[in-house]
Amino acid sequence: METRSIGLEPIDCARKLVDVASDKQAADILLLDIRHLGVFTDFFVIMTADNRRLMNALQQDMVDVLKQAGTRLHHLEGTAESGWMLLDFGDVIVHLFAPEERAYYRLEEVWSKGQQMVRIQ
Repeated sequence: METRSIGLEPIDCARKLVDVASDKQAADILLLDIRHLGVFTDFFVIMTADNRRLMNALQQDMVDVLKQAGTRLHHLEGTAESGWMLLDFGDVIVHLFAPEERAYYRLEEVWSKGQQMVRIQ
């Protein structure tokens, strides 16, 4: 899936998102390589935000950091109020959850055949 505007490779984009999440104090950050499992994206970045304010800040900072690097957000779903946000950067999809929603959807289990590249707890 080729959607980059400028030079960021998908793995560099994913790692940059992990860095933003870590810097902003997201919890239980997971970078999954799912290239061998489907064709719709290369990587998932999954994380938990303990409150709505943090969730909104994470979303905005991720969009801003990648925009500065030449990668744009293609699609946004969900809201902080719903407890789940999906940020689609093409080759990388971010799942940003409140704790309850993360436990409910259990994406780590659904995509357990993906390769864990980074886990920050």
